[in-house]
Amino acid sequence: MARVVWHVPVTTNATGSTTTLRLFRTRDGRRCAVGFSSPEALAALLGPEHAYAELGEPALRTLTAPLGVDTLVLDPRLVAPPVPTPVAAPATAPAPAPAPATELQHR
Repeated sequence: MARVVWHVPVTTNATGSTTTLRLFRTRDGRRCAVGFSSPEALAALLGPEHAYAELGEPALRTLTAPLGVDTLVLDPRLVAPPVPTPVAAPATAPAPAPAPATELQHR
């Protein structure tokens, strides 16, 4: 049986000494771990410079279980809330220039 490897997004600190598994959220807000079937699939969604680690599904589940993450997503697609279409503001006359500042007089 062939070993299935997931390409899992990670972040690495500036010195390169610490690598952290990157978690995401499902559309309903629950945390999840993601994996990609190939480095190309990961690069297509997250960019070519994004770091990743190669893990099997059991290893990924073992890493995420203590964090309360039980959802794994393979080859996710970018899902974002819909962006509202801007409504053109009606043409209006420019606002009048502010009146010159006046000084208060003490009495």
